[in-house]
Amino acid sequence: MEIVERTINAHCEGVMVEPVGGSTVGVLVLSGSSGRIETDRCRLLARTGMTALSIRWFGGDEQPAGICEIPLETFSTAIDLLRAKGAERIGVLGVSKGAEAALLLAIHDPRVDAVVALSPTSVAWANVGPGSDGKTHPYRSSWTWREKPVPFVSYDDTWAPTEAQGEPTACRTHYERSRQTYDEAARQAVIPIEQSTAEILLVAGGDDEMWPSLVFAQELASRRVSAGRTAKVISAADAGHRPRLPGEGLAVPSHRFRYGGTAEADAGLGAKAWPDIVAVLAGPVVLGS
Repeated sequence: MEIVERTINAHCEGVMVEPVGGSTVGVLVLSGSSGRIETDRCRLLARTGMTALSIRWFGGDEQPAGICEIPLETFSTAIDLLRAKGAERIGVLGVSKGAEAALLLAIHDPRVDAVVALSPTSVAWANVGPGSDGKTHPYRSSWTWREKPVPFVSYDDTWAPTEAQGEPTACRTHYERSRQTYDEAARQAVIPIEQSTAEILLVAGGDDEMWPSLVFAQELASRRVSAGRTAKVISAADAGHRPRLPGEGLAVPSHRFRYGGTAEADAGLGAKAWPDIVAVLAGPVVLGS
């Protein structure tokens, strides 16, 4: 399918990719803590017949340098852009911290019809990096809504990696310990996804070494079921934190973090989930091929 790509500079920095002739399906694509604009992922979605938009939501002009007290309204403004392009159905696809944002947005903005959360969390976490004041401590929420911080879990600073100095770090046990240390805060910080009317698809690898995303996905799905709603979990025991969708290529290796999985397993999970990703984002709309 032929696509058209253009940069976005109004209200936020980003890229919008759409099929020639437009689409009634719009998807907001959110990166994780890399902060990058997901151009390739937008192109992939646009070739299925959707209009895809990815924005820079931290680290840009007049934005916090880190993921610290990011207004969820940032993403609602992006939805405004998709609606202005003719999107009637709105989906949000996010990975890791972007999945955290997507799930929270689906609770607060009723215009979200579908969420695809890759390597999600079931609780909201403290800031990753500095806020607008340049400070990383004391810990604050990653997110705000209507200028109020979203309840969050702090990090246990007594945790230390077990890897040798200079080796990539596996952070999973840091998140697990922090959740145990701040148990009461974790109860308050649960993402109440059962409150959202959006369709929910959760994709997670059992070998995720960044955080326990499969455990988180199962918790989210369980809360949906307890509320009489549904959420589908697609998983693979040998996949890690960075599932790759068909046509995206391999993830860039990291010298800082261990993400788990293998290139083959991560691609396998992405391929396994892809038909469901397209289906949940598109909804009842018949897309082009």
